[in-house]
Amino acid sequence: MTDLILEHIHKRYGEKVVLRDFSARFPAGTCTCIMGPSGCGKTTLLRLILGLEEADGGTISGRRFPMAAVFQENRLFEDFSALSNVSAVCAKENRKLAARHLAALGLGDSLTAPARTLSGGMKRRVAIARAVLAPGELLILDEPFTGLDRDTKAVVLDYLKAHTQGRTLLLVTHDPAERDALANQVLEMTPAEK
Repeated sequence: MTDLILEHIHKRYGEKVVLRDFSARFPAGTCTCIMGPSGCGKTTLLRLILGLEEADGGTISGRRFPMAAVFQENRLFEDFSALSNVSAVCAKENRKLAARHLAALGLGDSLTAPARTLSGGMKRRVAIARAVLAPGELLILDEPFTGLDRDTKAVVLDYLKAHTQGRTLLLVTHDPAERDALANQVLEMTPAEK
């Protein structure tokens, strides 16, 4: 594993500058919490790292594919069961593993339910289990606890601590409690100046 390094990244959409001369180092095998006000470029930064967007300038090194992500939207296959959504990233022989992970997140009774029938919080947990079981050293979590009540969030935090050891995590959150529970370091972002 190598550190993920961004140097002098620039990104704009039309006239709006989102990232200006942005540099950061994300140490391998640790969790970095990315915080900052809405609109400061946190999600754009993640999209650049994932290769979903191209930077207008600068370099990204240490990036290895595949990577896994929990986006702000769940992005599930709505007609697939919870188990099939998670199993889609696993080898066939790992359906039992997928079932165990879903059960650990309180979804043991909903394995065969189509995703479209699940509540928002249940869908969120399916998306989290799928990302955790997906291959790759880098796991990106963009506000992963949205829609979870306090008790469920505690279960998910424990689950992430137990099942992401040794991976590089980038966590975007506005919640200091989530930061404190998972992060080894914090990156505070500010809006790009004009």
